[in-house]
Amino acid sequence: MVQSQLHPGARWLFRIRGYFVTLFFGIFFGIFLAPAMMFLSVLFFKGANAAIAGIILFGFIFGILFIIIVSEIYARMSYNRWFYEFTDSNLKVEKGIIWKRYSNIPYERVQNVDITRGIIARICGFSSVNIQTAGFSYTGRGMPTSEGYIPAVDPAHAEQIRDFLMKKISKKGRSQGL
Repeated sequence: MVQSQLHPGARWLFRIRGYFVTLFFGIFFGIFLAPAMMFLSVLFFKGANAAIAGIILFGFIFGILFIIIVSEIYARMSYNRWFYEFTDSNLKVEKGIIWKRYSNIPYERVQNVDITRGIIARICGFSSVNIQTAGFSYTGRGMPTSEGYIPAVDPAHAEQIRDFLMKKISKKGRSQGL
């Protein structure tokens, strides 16, 4: 089989995630940099009020541009480095920008397949596929998630994935018997 890439609407998922992360870090660093910038402006400029207002305006504009640019770079890199492939015996997932993560999920461990469509997914026209196994996988943020998570596929393709995996599950169940 061939590796598949996510639905193009997945860029919006990655972009919004990038907005939140860079906004958080921007506020965090802004809290520490703003007083230092104001102190330096008072030292070097005679009109302290105008200098402070200019620095605040410049910092705000620079911050917004920084968030947009970093989020766009993150969205494009994440989208271009997220692949999944259904082989004869398992699902292979490859993702990551700096640290690559390779997952193999054998079909015999699959217990259930859910398809979800949040508000962003409905707007952008894609579905998320959650392939649940006997155990959970933990993300870097410590949140449990389904081990086989495909964040954005075409809705018709999501149904095909679910049907394919449910057939694999039902074949497994019939062959084991009591």
